Amino acid sequence: MKINNLLFLLLLFCFGNLLAQNNQLRNYTLEDGLPQSQVYDIIQDTAGYLWLATQGGGLARFDGNEFVIFREKDGLASNYIQDLELFGEGLLIATKKGLSIKNGDSIYSFKGRQANTVFVNEGVPYVGTISGIQRISEAGILENHTIHPTLDSAIINDIAFDGTRFWVASSKGLFRIDSLSNPISVENYDTSNFMALQQWNDTLFAATFTQGIVVIYTAEEHLEEVIRNSPTRINNLNIVNNQLWVSTDTNGISVLDAETFQPIRSISKREGLVVNHIRKSFLDRDGGIWIATSGAGLYTYFQNDFTHFDKDTGLQGNRVYAVQAANKDLYISTSESGISKLDSLGIHQIRTPENFSNVKIKTIAHDDFGNVLAGSDGKGVWQYRKTVKDSLIFTGDTMVTMRIDTLQIPKIEHTIYSEESGFPSDWIRQLVPIRNTLWVATYSAGIVKMSYDITQNKYLKTDHFAIETGIEDLLIRDSKLDEEGRLWYSTQNGHLGFIKNDQVTHLGDVLEAGVAINSIEFYKGNLFLGTAGNGIWKASLSDYPQFSKLSGAKELTSQNCYQLLFDTKGNLWAGSERGVDKIELGNDRELIDVFHFGRNDGFLGIETCLNASAIDEDGSLWFGALYGLTKYETSAVVKKKEQKPAITFEDVSVDFISVFNSNRATWITDSILELQPSQDQISFAYRTVDLMHPKDVHYRYQLDNKEWSPWTKTASQNLVGLNFGKHMFKVQSRNYRWVESEAISFPFVIKTPLYRQLWFQIFSLALAISIIGLLVYGYIRRLKNRNRKTQEELKLQNHLLSLEQKALRLQMNPHFIFNVLNGIKAMGSSNPQKMETTINTFAMMLREILNNSRKDVISLDQEIKTLHKYLEVEQLMARTPFLYEIKVLSEVAAEEILIPPMLVQPFVENAIKHGISAPLNDQEGEGGGSSRKGTLKVYFTSDEKNLYCTVTDNGPGIFESQKNKTATSHQSVALKVTKERIESLGGKGALELKQLEENGVILGTEVTFKIPLETDF
Repeated sequence: MKINNLLFLLLLFCFGNLLAQNNQLRNYTLEDGLPQSQVYDIIQDTAGYLWLATQGGGLARFDGNEFVIFREKDGLASNYIQDLELFGEGLLIATKKGLSIKNGDSIYSFKGRQANTVFVNEGVPYVGTISGIQRISEAGILENHTIHPTLDSAIINDIAFDGTRFWVASSKGLFRIDSLSNPISVENYDTSNFMALQQWNDTLFAATFTQGIVVIYTAEEHLEEVIRNSPTRINNLNIVNNQLWVSTDTNGISVLDAETFQPIRSISKREGLVVNHIRKSFLDRDGGIWIATSGAGLYTYFQNDFTHFDKDTGLQGNRVYAVQAANKDLYISTSESGISKLDSLGIHQIRTPENFSNVKIKTIAHDDFGNVLAGSDGKGVWQYRKTVKDSLIFTGDTMVTMRIDTLQIPKIEHTIYSEESGFPSDWIRQLVPIRNTLWVATYSAGIVKMSYDITQNKYLKTDHFAIETGIEDLLIRDSKLDEEGRLWYSTQNGHLGFIKNDQVTHLGDVLEAGVAINSIEFYKGNLFLGTAGNGIWKASLSDYPQFSKLSGAKELTSQNCYQLLFDTKGNLWAGSERGVDKIELGNDRELIDVFHFGRNDGFLGIETCLNASAIDEDGSLWFGALYGLTKYETSAVVKKKEQKPAITFEDVSVDFISVFNSNRATWITDSILELQPSQDQISFAYRTVDLMHPKDVHYRYQLDNKEWSPWTKTASQNLVGLNFGKHMFKVQSRNYRWVESEAISFPFVIKTPLYRQLWFQIFSLALAISIIGLLVYGYIRRLKNRNRKTQEELKLQNHLLSLEQKALRLQMNPHFIFNVLNGIKAMGSSNPQKMETTINTFAMMLREILNNSRKDVISLDQEIKTLHKYLEVEQLMARTPFLYEIKVLSEVAAEEILIPPMLVQPFVENAIKHGISAPLNDQEGEGGGSSRKGTLKVYFTSDEKNLYCTVTDNGPGIFESQKNKTATSHQSVALKVTKERIESLGGKGALELKQLEENGVILGTEVTFKIPLETDF
């Protein structure tokens, strides 16, 4: 009896697990845009689109996101479609009223009798109808194709080719034909009613309607067998991953091993299908399996490692708030339905105390004493304990037959910690047991520390941490213990802190973002934080950790992280409102890869919940979500080979008018689009179809081998203002796993306008040169005549200019001599000896001046020597001595610089007479003289073009000096003449006079001029 009960429980558990696998099916119905719930055939084109044949709804194209419908109004022979077949870049459509061919945007129809199946041989379409086979002739006419009298009147259900011969499944048997186009040898192989054929390697599977499946080994003559356990009422056969998928009318799909014919699984209403009437199963190129049903629309079948539990598979509710793994058991809380326990015998509801019914349990824990602890919203903490007590019983009627047995009696204890019993809060956020201590984090009343009293089997409050003890933000979101035994807590406002040795260290807003920290996780000495809207952050464990955000080439699916969990392989799992991400981490904060699991990947729960994640002792991960509980078995992971996505051009438009040819392959490889010069706007639309992740495809483009554009979800590009000539537009896509497609190209050329063509430019240039030549020739003749006169005028002007320069010097020298002689005359009566010295010095200076006056230019060194002689004369004649300084601050040596003679002397003379020798009004003594010693500085500098000279004195300033000067006829002759000389050499503005001032005090006068730099090398 015990063995029978055990077998019953085992079957019950296996059945429960089988029901839990309904996460492997997703249904597309009329609500999703499918035009009809009866789908008879599925096929995939080269672009990746699924094409669906419906009964009454026409033809549907599916890209994983939306359906595009084609009906009789678009050209179909009928909206009732039996079969589909690819035909080059087009599609053959078998309808109840004949054959239709879709090619690009056009649909051509051949009305006739009902077509059940289509087959292409040597580029010719053959149609299996309700009465024999038809084909399209070379003249483009759908005509009867005579093969065999029996076959010509039979209902044709399927056609196959084994590499040598053709097989035809019909209502009057299975026929073997040597040639479909010119049949000579036709054999009625079997007379049963055959519905479907499937060729695999050297094996042909032929399905009858009521007698099962016949296996024919085509490589060997007359060798066959019948699959004894095959189902009946078969509609279709298909090979999926070395498995034979058998679609039936009444039993759903039976999956058999293609070699041993042993049953592997069944997919029917018991596994989640709405109906058992299956028309076809189909394997797409990315490994997805699709199921066409009669009455329930389209299904996709997931082969993944997720197991889903919800109300239909034993949970008390679909919304899972908390999950806790304890030994081999799993405790689950659902929406206001208490706690359930999942063990080897299935899912059991734990009886809750009366005052804990209809309450949300947001956190579950399991301590070392066998207690299950549950934290609630508004009811405090519930402690559940189940023990077993042995009791002796006596059986038998007499003392002789009496026997003593042991009976185990379960004992259940409930303990409630609430505000009624003195607990600080009834709103519990997290429970963290460690040995004999229980940490209770509340919503807004801080953290409570409790110790377990084993004699009373209950926890006693020992400490309370809140504002007074240093927790500055009480809105706690999560709390966990690290490897050192510190209790860390995070808050709604982004604060973080920990408790160590009953001391609170509150770190504040560690991320400086003010966002909630939803989850805390520790791994190998690192602390990870999952935030609400700001991703995941990482830091090394320390008293004051420094956080950095996880980042990489790939991004998280969502920045909202509700759950963080590490699996046994070191991968970080993050739950969000969009499912879960498996994150491969590198060193520091690098995201190496991100694998997202959403509804299309078998994670049907979608939005995950806080505190609702756990890892059991087998390493399996459990996630609580909005629509149930999901289990992920990491040990069962098998990496699929990544298939490159395919990308195709959808449309090409020039000036908003489509020019795309429906024969895409021919257009792209053999043609180059030619545009007129005015057509400089071209638009491209392209597409990669990803049936499972249609919204996660990205694109980039390249024009003429330039840099690739950034990746974007936009599947079109508009190019404007292109240059004339040849161009090559390339585009590439990548799928949700970042696997990149091969780049496809579209060549086009914008014709060069007439005025840009080489022959036209050469002709125009030659014509222009001829005209210009004639004009130039005439102009040169006129110019020569004019130049004769001009040259004569220029010679005269040059002679006059030379005379003018000499005249300027002649005007200046007498003035200078006149001034010196007047000074010597003044010394005659007062100091004859000084006069003699002055005359000697003046004579030497005059000799140099006379030598230099015959030259147009002298060296700067000679000019400086002359200035020294002059300054010696002036010092001898001066009433008070003065200081002077002459410097050459130039990279070019003074001996190599050429300068007109007597160019600087007038400015030096003016600085002495009207500058340093003039009295200063604010510093005059009784004698009217100045108490400040005169200073004169002459500096020469140069650059690549000009020579600069600066003459500076510390006199009363040029403007003050002009006020005090008496008007004389020769007073400014030298300065005026020199100015004219400088401007004739350096141009207008070459001379600048400036009065030096500082804080209103006059410091002197500065004269600066420039002339073109001339050297003797």
